[in-house]
Amino acid sequence: MEEQTFSPMNESEQPDTEENKAPLKFEELPENLRQACLRASWKNLMPVQAHSLAYTLEGRDVMVQSRTGSGKTGAFLLPALSLIDAESNACQVLILVPTRELAMQVEHEAQTLFGGTITSLCLYGGTRYAKQLQALQKGVQAVIGTPGRVLDHLIRRSLDLSKLKLLVFDEADRMLSIGFYHDMQEIHRFVPKQNVQTAFFSATYPPNVLTIAKTFLHDAKTISLSQGQVHVAKSAHYLCECKPMDKDRCLTRLLEKENPSQAIIFCNTKNNVHYIAGVLQGFGYNAMEFSADLPQNKREQVLDRLRKGTLQYLVATDVASRGIDIPHLSHVFLYEVPEDRESYIHRAGRTGRAGAAGTVISLVDIMEKLELERIAKFYKIDIMPYQDPSNEEIARLVSERMANHLNKLRRQTTGLERERAKRFIPLIKELAGDFDDIDNIQLLTMLFDREYQQSLLAKEQAEPKSAPQKTFRRRSSKKRQ
Repeated sequence: MEEQTFSPMNESEQPDTEENKAPLKFEELPENLRQACLRASWKNLMPVQAHSLAYTLEGRDVMVQSRTGSGKTGAFLLPALSLIDAESNACQVLILVPTRELAMQVEHEAQTLFGGTITSLCLYGGTRYAKQLQALQKGVQAVIGTPGRVLDHLIRRSLDLSKLKLLVFDEADRMLSIGFYHDMQEIHRFVPKQNVQTAFFSATYPPNVLTIAKTFLHDAKTISLSQGQVHVAKSAHYLCECKPMDKDRCLTRLLEKENPSQAIIFCNTKNNVHYIAGVLQGFGYNAMEFSADLPQNKREQVLDRLRKGTLQYLVATDVASRGIDIPHLSHVFLYEVPEDRESYIHRAGRTGRAGAAGTVISLVDIMEKLELERIAKFYKIDIMPYQDPSNEEIARLVSERMANHLNKLRRQTTGLERERAKRFIPLIKELAGDFDDIDNIQLLTMLFDREYQQSLLAKEQAEPKSAPQKTFRRRSSKKRQ
């Protein structure tokens, strides 16, 4: 059985063989770029900036790989500053990012570097269009936005890319993932076919992204800060610290935030598998349990659903950690750290298969964290901390997704369908006009939640759902597989 490896791309897979340019020095930058750096209190260039600017300032497409926090934002904002014609109010730079928070962060840094010499605008969902439309009508030279909202403005014709000079994909591995790829293709239709420089920036490049990138890049220079090679992520490993009594709710928050296409959640005991599966089903998730207690024919049915993509979450003991190959499994969650270190590799090996990228997140208390760190040290795995999302963060994230989903539905409706929907305008106005009435709020939140859950299950084949689950008591047991 082929198991997970943790090595970067080998030499034969290296896509770029041309001779590298010498990195730029701060003193070699044009005067306006040096002044921008000084506004940000930068007296030297960071390595990713020095290496990438040697190519981007010449107008070359680039694919840049560098770890988080290494200065990638400055690496694409500085060439933007050199490209923009300050006399033109047209959008000349478009920077696409996966989240609202990142869009705001990039826009804040852009304001510092641009120093008022260039107009910029942040476009993201979950907020009203009025201010964004007003700013676009006045004219902006640099747009930083999330794909859904940028696409909305392109379709509305409130955003024009005909004068675009630079297209940037920040966190390119996420921008070309399943969740964003369709929108990225649609946005690319609005980009001029010629004279547009494209730059990819990411901490990792899964093999599928390397393949897809060719659609967007032309004669791109690959720049890596990982010892001259592009690091291809088979799996990213994380640990999330939480209290033992809050693990089930922490798990649901992680599922909401990550929103995996499919995932296996590993537990150490059959009782915990049964409990967690019940919790997830009670929350409305498409989840089933898998353990040695399950009859063989039932096990085969569950795995068949997982392989066909009609089951999103499998909650399992280590009976599912070997011999199960689901090529498109994006995530593995460890609800409990395994009792032997080899099991961690087997569990983690369920994702990141067949050249795809994967994510492994372990939920740990203080003692489990120590054990996981010992496992990581033994196998030389870099396990990074993952902050337990707050309820407020999840609410913002889900609201943004819902707004994007509704806008996508609106874009797909016909004129006649929109006309039919007008029948409900009086009811919406009546409900929205009296938000002091808790019943009205519950009615609208119920409808939004149902539509949101249906959007998550859009790929699931039509088949009857299991009966509502009973309330499960938390319990521990020594009963094993």
